[in-house]
Amino acid sequence: MKTAMQMRDFLFSTMCIIIGLIVISPVIYCVSASFMSSGDLSSYPPKFIPSQLFLKNYEIVFTSTPLLRFIWNSFLIAIIGTVGRLITSSLAAYAFSFLEFKGKNIWFLVILGTMMIPGDMLFITNYITVANMKLINTYSGVIIVMMASATYMFILRQHFLSISKEYRDAAFIDGCGDFRFFTSMLVPMSKSILSSIFIASFIGLWNAYLWPLIVTNSENMRTVQVGITMLQSSESIIYGPIMAGVTVILIPSVLVFIIFQKQLVQGITLGGLKG
Repeated sequence: MKTAMQMRDFLFSTMCIIIGLIVISPVIYCVSASFMSSGDLSSYPPKFIPSQLFLKNYEIVFTSTPLLRFIWNSFLIAIIGTVGRLITSSLAAYAFSFLEFKGKNIWFLVILGTMMIPGDMLFITNYITVANMKLINTYSGVIIVMMASATYMFILRQHFLSISKEYRDAAFIDGCGDFRFFTSMLVPMSKSILSSIFIASFIGLWNAYLWPLIVTNSENMRTVQVGITMLQSSESIIYGPIMAGVTVILIPSVLVFIIFQKQLVQGITLGGLKG
């Protein structure tokens, strides 16, 4: 019996490793291709390992485009937008979970209704609004539409509902107000779910392409996803530098995931236990 369970666990682990390698294989090939020369990239059959390290691709990336500026723009937008989403979503979720006010359920249904509207349908109205506010080609113009998320409000509201209201009652007996209870007790108790949302939001905003492309018009305001297209011309596509640029812009996302990996696993585990 024990041998059968060990064999089952071994087969399951092997299957997970194989699936993981299949999922991550495009990223592995991207990193490998970033060190290939044009000859290696155009060879047939295709090579998956460079014959020798070709570092000129990275030189081309950093000399032909202001990549560090693009990275800074994306990082600033992703961080401010994510922090803004966490603040607005958590405060709204707190109100819908712990407070009682007129029209509470109706307002929550309105927020849920906005989740059914495709984001692409709002680009024109958002652009007109940002243009009227004279925020075109500014960080504020890019970030302002990213400061709230109905999806994260819903997720946090469901999480807050799973927390007993007796904590709040006990805190109020000790002289705690809503804001102090929220910052001193509720936020630390929700650290895992907030970390998961931080990772998802940061990666989503880091990879944003269409909105930053529309609302910015100068090279200094471009984000990495928009700026990386400067490595290709209308005549041809040079895959080596593009792969090198993609590899560089993957690093911040990977670092954020590594830093918050523990909290992400805790959040997934907590959600599984509650389910």
